[in-house]
Amino acid sequence: MKNHKYSETVEIFAGTSWQAEMVKSLLESAEIKAYLKDDILGTITPWWVSGGGGFAVKVVISVLDIDKAKPIVDEYQKNLKDSEE
Repeated sequence: MKNHKYSETVEIFAGTSWQAEMVKSLLESAEIKAYLKDDILGTITPWWVSGGGGFAVKVVISVLDIDKAKPIVDEYQKNLKDSEE
């Protein structure tokens, strides 16, 4: 079986359920396919995921999209940090 690079994934973001949904939406708006990992646990027990803890909801993308996705996620995190100050 051939190993195709397009099938490799990488976690681009981890946070609360609503934060992960927002990042996923931003990525999809930029035509980057993204999916959530551990979103059920984050929905059932949101107090465990606050601050991107061990049970955080993760946003996962293809490694081929990392260069396009990183600036989008970085900008979101900057805006999130600015709003908390």
